[in-house]
Amino acid sequence: MKMYIGRKLTLLSSVALVKHERDMERTFNEAVELIGGFGVLKSPFIIKPNLCTDVDATGVATTNVKTVEALMKIVLEEDRNLAIRIVESDSESKYAEDAFEKLGFKRLEERFTDAGFDVSLINLSQEPTEEVKWDGLYFKRPRLPKVLTEDGYFVSLAVAKTHSLTFVTGVMKNLFGLLPRKDQSFYHPHINEVIVDLNRLIKPDLCIVDAVRGLEGVLRGRTRRLNLVIAGRQPLSVDATMTRAMGFNPERIRHLVMVEKYALGILHPTVVGEFLESTTVQFNPPRHVNSNALMP
Repeated sequence: MKMYIGRKLTLLSSVALVKHERDMERTFNEAVELIGGFGVLKSPFIIKPNLCTDVDATGVATTNVKTVEALMKIVLEEDRNLAIRIVESDSESKYAEDAFEKLGFKRLEERFTDAGFDVSLINLSQEPTEEVKWDGLYFKRPRLPKVLTEDGYFVSLAVAKTHSLTFVTGVMKNLFGLLPRKDQSFYHPHINEVIVDLNRLIKPDLCIVDAVRGLEGVLRGRTRRLNLVIAGRQPLSVDATMTRAMGFNPERIRHLVMVEKYALGILHPTVVGEFLESTTVQFNPPRHVNSNALMP
């Protein structure tokens, strides 16, 4: 029994680092297998891509629709009856409906529904909300879209980027896009506390970074090729590994350090698959970094 528990804990905190060749489905399958599978799948199976804009000139600022499709295909092989929900909110840089249309997600939804699967796009800014009993670092009894409060399965499917407000943005910062108000800059003065609260509230079941290519910037900038997919069950462990793959020290990034005390991962997880040292690509840090993004 002790050996079984130890193995479960190892799989929980470990992070898969997988080289991507050509087939994203195969890459995802390998990554999920390395961390012990999906676990218990439930409906709704919620996928939160990073759709921070509706015009992605770099092809890296947002989660690619083909990446989302690859995840959908392998999870539907596990359970074809899952109800899949792809979610995003309006923000100051876009309307979610426009992003769904322009980035190809509307066509994706139509193809899967035509094939008989229960797949839909949800603009969280238009969803009914309900109050959550919560006393966090920032939020006190917040109102969240109801779909996020259901007992389902949540995936944060992010991209690897630098960010002036948080230094890096991965699976943890990706949850910022769950906030339904359009003027999301309202939360910027408390960005670290907001990110920590959101990850404690939602607690992703699976965290994936599409780091085939990364971006030095949020909407535009220099693209960097890593040819990696990074996956795990705990958001901090995944983002700490992503940060190291980008050549940075996660122990200097404030929101990563802040979240470690809340059992959402560790700053030094076990990495399985590729050797991190041989896959690291040194990114340039963001310009004009927010003074609160880094530890003293």
